[in-house]
Amino acid sequence: MDKYYIKVAMRNAEKSRGKCSPNPFVGATIVKDGKIVGEGNTQPYGQDHAEIVALKEAKDQAKGATLYVTMEPCCHYGKTPPCTDAIIKAGIKRVVVGILDPNPAVSGMGVQTLKDAGIEVSVGYSEDEINEQLEYYLCYITKKRPFVIWKTALTLDGRYAASDGSSKWISNESSRKYVHRLRSQVDVVLAGVNSVNMDNAMLNARGFRNINQPLRVVLDPTLQINLQSAIVKSAKDFPTLILHHSSDPETIYRLDDMGVEHLQIEGQDDVLDLDLVLDVIYERKLNSILLETGNRLSEAFWHQELVDKCFIFYGNKILGGDKSSLRNYDRGGIDKAVELSKIRFRRLKDNVMVVGYPQY
Repeated sequence: MDKYYIKVAMRNAEKSRGKCSPNPFVGATIVKDGKIVGEGNTQPYGQDHAEIVALKEAKDQAKGATLYVTMEPCCHYGKTPPCTDAIIKAGIKRVVVGILDPNPAVSGMGVQTLKDAGIEVSVGYSEDEINEQLEYYLCYITKKRPFVIWKTALTLDGRYAASDGSSKWISNESSRKYVHRLRSQVDVVLAGVNSVNMDNAMLNARGFRNINQPLRVVLDPTLQINLQSAIVKSAKDFPTLILHHSSDPETIYRLDDMGVEHLQIEGQDDVLDLDLVLDVIYERKLNSILLETGNRLSEAFWHQELVDKCFIFYGNKILGGDKSSLRNYDRGGIDKAVELSKIRFRRLKDNVMVVGYPQY
């Protein structure tokens, strides 16, 4: 039954997706005499971890019970006390752990702390699924940069826009609704200034109750953003950051006045250093980025092999013309093409969503 209860813990974890960053969204289940007596999921940053929520629900029934948790309990003081202390104090008899926490502050020490206290610990259940579930956090810890998702909408012949430049709407309402859910599950939605000025998109999450609002980041090297754009005018309602290398005092003053945060970083002409961009986001403890970028900026991320995952939405249209996606990202031959692993398909009415992981 261990595999079953780990799956229950994984379902609990999903309740916190997009709501507790930079902490990983972990799930916990406490079982005694074949019955679930406590369940929990990670609360917003600085509040209870999943194990604590489950222990509070189980109360005295936690004594002698088995705790199932998707990732190794923490054993250090951070915003909250160590979960291992609470598990030991509650009298948990056995702990079943999905995956170890790669964070150097934990990394097997949580398991060892429990074992030293006489608790039986089993590790390694549904590892592939949990690794995917926690892929943002794992990338943030192991690669020391945010997890990058590339999202695009294409016609069936691979066009991202018509020859007249129009692109509304290639995808249908169901696809666009799914994108809003994606936005609510990441820490950052990132776009280039050209896309912002052309599309006048808000880049916030809409259509669901009590959803997370990501930080909207605009790459605008020379501060060419339209100050009347929706993203600027809504900056006091939705967090917004412009990254640039300009020293234009008038635009900076007006951005300040409109509540837009901005930060000067190194760059040249109309290009910013993407490694520095990711460093800025990483230092803010933001672990995931959804790219809503035009072709040129998308190509830059692909050229530097920074895309970790793809969401491609195919509309039910044929356009023709030369507006093909990633047209300047030329691999040169089929044998050099980037393959996607773990491909999944989902039908969204008359659209098809393809999800996969680039293998460079």
